[in-house]
Amino acid sequence: MNLTLKCMTAILLMCFNTLAEVQDDSSNTLKIAFGACGHQDRPLLIFNEVVKQNPDLFIFLGDNIYGDTKDMNVLRAKYQSLGNKPSYQNLKKQCEILAIWDDHDYGENDGGKNYSKKEESKQVFLDFFEEPKNSERYQHAGIYHTVYKKVGEKTLQIILLDVRTFRDDLNKQKSQQNNPKKYFYHLDYKPHTDSSKTLLGKEQWAWLEQELRKPADCRIIATGTQFGIEYNGYEAWANFPNEQERFVQLIHETQANHVVFISGDVHYAEISKFKHKDCYPLYDITSSGLSQSWRFATPNQNRIEGPIMDNHFGLMTIFLEEPTPRILAEIWDIHGNQRVDYVIPLDEIRFFKK
Repeated sequence: MNLTLKCMTAILLMCFNTLAEVQDDSSNTLKIAFGACGHQDRPLLIFNEVVKQNPDLFIFLGDNIYGDTKDMNVLRAKYQSLGNKPSYQNLKKQCEILAIWDDHDYGENDGGKNYSKKEESKQVFLDFFEEPKNSERYQHAGIYHTVYKKVGEKTLQIILLDVRTFRDDLNKQKSQQNNPKKYFYHLDYKPHTDSSKTLLGKEQWAWLEQELRKPADCRIIATGTQFGIEYNGYEAWANFPNEQERFVQLIHETQANHVVFISGDVHYAEISKFKHKDCYPLYDITSSGLSQSWRFATPNQNRIEGPIMDNHFGLMTIFLEEPTPRILAEIWDIHGNQRVDYVIPLDEIRFFKK
């Protein structure tokens, strides 16, 4: 009888401990939804699917509207069209919203530093997303910014990049005659060979180094264009190989652990795994089809998940207090189907002391 009682007690204790672990798991996580490329003239019902996942935060990754104008009244009206949508209002009630821009909401297709209305466009952007008046974004050119979130007792750093305001002109591909066979489409651009050409600009690079030197247990870097893909003839960090290399070396020099990129632009979803001899693997989770789609996915030898061509959004659940800290990366489509379910252990994305 005593032996039976002891066994039952042991089983109950095991169940209690397991339950406590599960409860602790839910209280020490952060759920971030994200996406790009939503046209203001479409219903954007994808936001209703986002709300079903109960995120703590939604990050707009650019092309949040299709502005493509130098008329700020037109730009404001297009933002207002987004703001008036019941699905967007539903999202806004559900969770906090952060945002960066890409070219179409910046105001010019594939635009960079020479877009003449970038300061006016910035003001429209900040007004729409209700940026607090004491925000550092008002203190400098561009919209780059850092946000910190607590995950249990740990700290998540969210770095929001601006890949438009300071970017030099792209290097146009003038001839299609000698393209490799894998490029079955027209190539718009080719990589810069001039190391002086910049994507982020001097001021933003200096700020980024400061941010990467600050303590954080995990870092999410949001960029409008993809970081982790191979060159594909369209817009990407690969068009500025010296800037891409500089970023890797900056991560190495600062010993910034647990960096993960999220990106948009391409109208489909994928996860890329960028490998470099001086760094741990850099994951780039692309979610870029809130309402827009594309005919094909470009070649990408770094792709490990996807492509998902249906309209979709991305979702990251961040576990930092667990015995096995990790990021669960998911892609959910417009029909409520989970299309990608990928775990990134934080031990994989860190430097190990020799």
